[in-house]
Amino acid sequence: MKMKLLYTYLSSDLTLIEKELEETIQAESNLLRQASLHLLKAGGKRIRPVFVLLGGKFGNYDINVIKNVAVSLELIHMASLVHDDVIDDAELRRGQPTIKAKWDNRIAMYTGDYIFARALELMTKIENPLAHQILSDTIVELSVGEIEQIKDKYNFDQNLRNYLLRIKRKTALLIAASCQLGAVVSGVPEKDHRKLYQFGYYVGMSFQITDDVLDFTGTEKELGKPAGGDLLQGNITLPVLYAMEDEQIRTKIMSVHENMDRQELDEILNMIQDSGAIEKSLNLSDRYLDKALSILGELPPNKAKKSLQDIAKFIGKRKY
Repeated sequence: MKMKLLYTYLSSDLTLIEKELEETIQAESNLLRQASLHLLKAGGKRIRPVFVLLGGKFGNYDINVIKNVAVSLELIHMASLVHDDVIDDAELRRGQPTIKAKWDNRIAMYTGDYIFARALELMTKIENPLAHQILSDTIVELSVGEIEQIKDKYNFDQNLRNYLLRIKRKTALLIAASCQLGAVVSGVPEKDHRKLYQFGYYVGMSFQITDDVLDFTGTEKELGKPAGGDLLQGNITLPVLYAMEDEQIRTKIMSVHENMDRQELDEILNMIQDSGAIEKSLNLSDRYLDKALSILGELPPNKAKKSLQDIAKFIGKRKY
């Protein structure tokens, strides 16, 4: 089952979002346009626009207003991916060559900047100071999260708190903001848009933990990139932290470096899979999902609430 089947009634609005995404990243520069479209055409879950639209369904939903927020949030996410691929020296994204691989680092960095600027330009159509405050605070935290990840590369002495704070900033807060901003621009009362923010935060934490698990359990075809890429790049994720509780595995993991032989890396990946770290990580993911579902119970009933509930449950069960 695909996640988009959980909100088919949003299909026409999401088609409009896709069209707006393509129109927004058009540029006078042929190179900028090609590079931006290259990432867009590679696809993606579009989970942030979906959360924006569902958040808006709790208030006075107007697609002509809320589309600006949905497109902006997705563009900010896209821009961060372009910059991530430069930092990680990644060759593949969603099974396609990254912008930095197809062109070069300089083109990738300016393309990311361009996409980000277009996102902010689009948000100027929203005449709501709170919406802009939420978005700017989120971008600040996102930037800090990216810096923390760079700082912690190959740092095998970090702890669970470091990891959770990092994924909060890198992933969860943008999803939380998506849920909240859709509600804010639709006039949803503060008590409810704050609950939507909390829901998005808990779902975002679970989403990233699951992604980090999939990096060890998924195939290259499923992931769109080689398995174990995070560890090879020095990103210490939750399964690695749990596996390192075993001193023998910890010693092996600490030998990882970016030019490591693939066979040697696969042996370490197998050790992590057999350590119980995957199951332990998924257990923490489930605890975040339980919190998300509990928050949902406090929101007024409607079709969007059921969709948010179904999406949360889907995230907990997804395999790739």
